Amino acid sequence: MGGDSAKMPSMNPPAAADIASQMLTGLAPIVSPATVVLILGSFPGARSLAQQQQYYAHPQNQFWKILQAVWPDHPLPLGADSYVEKTQWLLDRGLGVWDVYAACEREGSLDSAIRAPVANDIAGLHLPRLAAIAHNGGESFKHARHTRTLGVPVYPLPSTSPANASWRFERKLAAWREVFVAHKLI
Repeated sequence: MGGDSAKMPSMNPPAAADIASQMLTGLAPIVSPATVVLILGSFPGARSLAQQQQYYAHPQNQFWKILQAVWPDHPLPLGADSYVEKTQWLLDRGLGVWDVYAACEREGSLDSAIRAPVANDIAGLHLPRLAAIAHNGGESFKHARHTRTLGVPVYPLPSTSPANASWRFERKLAAWREVFVAHKLI
């Protein structure tokens, strides 16, 4: 036997915690000079990053459903190829979308799994009509102290994520609608 056993590779795979997470890069902002309310999420979910870089791509996420319910007379474009039209729909309503994090390490899609986050330069957007910032969920709202420095009202909104099952759809919708009404977007 002697020294041969020292040459044998370990048959035990490394624990998941020992494997370094990959740094993920977020999405570009959807904004225009006409953006009145900037909606800030935390960081795109795995599905959003995988699906051609589309915000709120998970079918269980209620983001698009809530916005459609706020503006029922203006149907959202549907279909697999409608994302460009959806982004224009957002801009036409005076909305912008981005995230507080530009990059992070994360396994899965939960905010609680975010590690080593790098913040986006929200102040660098130069939005002349910006009247409010709405944080989509608690992780995003942790950055309210920074977004308040922009001199506009900052709102915490209930997360549209499927992980936020404690709020019924109607309750989320009422909270979101209140912000848009306050800034005369409805």
